[in-house]
Amino acid sequence: MKRARRAAPGTLPVLGLLLLGALPGLWTLLLRREAAAEREPEPRPPAGPPPGRWGWGRSPAARGEPGGDGQKTFWALLAVPAAGREERGGEGRFAAAGSLTSADAASPVERGIFWSRELEEQVPPGFAAEEAAAWLSAARAARVASLEQGGCGRSSNRLARLSDGSRACVRYGINPEQIQGEALSYHLAGVLGMQERLPPVALALVEARGRQWEPVREELRGSHWAEGAVVSLTRWVDNLTAVVAPAPWGAEAGAGRRLQPLSAGELGGLPPSQLVELVQWSDLILFDYLTANFDRLVSNLFSLQWDPRVMRRATSNLLRAPDGGLVFMDNEAGLVHGYRLLAMWDPYNEPLLRSVCVFREGTARRVAELHRRRSAAAELRRRYRAREPLWARLGFLSERQAELLQARVDFVHRHIAHCRAQ
Repeated sequence: MKRARRAAPGTLPVLGLLLLGALPGLWTLLLRREAAAEREPEPRPPAGPPPGRWGWGRSPAARGEPGGDGQKTFWALLAVPAAGREERGGEGRFAAAGSLTSADAASPVERGIFWSRELEEQVPPGFAAEEAAAWLSAARAARVASLEQGGCGRSSNRLARLSDGSRACVRYGINPEQIQGEALSYHLAGVLGMQERLPPVALALVEARGRQWEPVREELRGSHWAEGAVVSLTRWVDNLTAVVAPAPWGAEAGAGRRLQPLSAGELGGLPPSQLVELVQWSDLILFDYLTANFDRLVSNLFSLQWDPRVMRRATSNLLRAPDGGLVFMDNEAGLVHGYRLLAMWDPYNEPLLRSVCVFREGTARRVAELHRRRSAAAELRRRYRAREPLWARLGFLSERQAELLQARVDFVHRHIAHCRAQ
């Protein structure tokens, strides 16, 4: 008779015996960790102001608080690579006065190269289209009640008081191409969607015996203006203040160093007021490149060769309105005069454009459309003829100048595409 086999032990009883044997070791490990935790200090929050000190859309000035020094290089602030969109430990988020906001705060840059919509909404409105049209209509119909020297640039210009109570700078160019450049630059800004940054400009014909100038016939004799000359009337704006290029750009430019782009995190560390200003600067540099205007920031850069502190002084023909909006003044050097001197000034204008890699999306879209249709000069001519009754007195761009305008539009478009690719 065969002896019966003993059944093999099951899997569960074996695991139970193993766990039972391991309990003393686990209990000892837990006791050691608890004792170590009692000896270690509690983690402290990082030093600095609490996140989200200022809410988005409210500048420090609106809350009566300082805006921070924001000592960043202007070139570096604008040349933001697409990689800056990646958020590592809070970098690249919008922060006020150098402190990081909460995770749900808005970034100042969208899709790597465009200012955010929330940020653009904070830009002061400037000269609204309806307001500008109303002033231009009134200025053309008004009489010139008086002419005064001073306050409007060169000695040949005059400050006019109009019969409707408003004031205007009357600019008498050294030659007609300066007045033509002023008018065409104003209307090109309209084509680009940034006309609100320029004060309204209308052309006027100097006629001592005409209705518009009859009250100032004697003043005209002392002005040495030629009868029949075309002058520009630019709306006078009160309480404008000087604008210095964002510090410490001047010091670095004066040292002769090539300015390198920094990370998007440093752009995101600026307070709202400085970001709002940079939005306008990006439009300004693009506009000055298209018009080849050398009589603004470019002239300051040129002067560095004998004045190393020039970038710390006021920027030529750029002023700030009381609401913080930048005003692009005196564009006489644009398009006509500037195109004649490209060889001299483009070594400064082109690097300035390359320093900007964040744009208003609407500006980039209009540039892309003008590039696609190759219609820059045609759009400008159409707008100029429709909105300036005296356009024929000065004429339009020559064929060569029209080609240069399109070529510069194409160059800006390629630059924006390069920024996007990076």
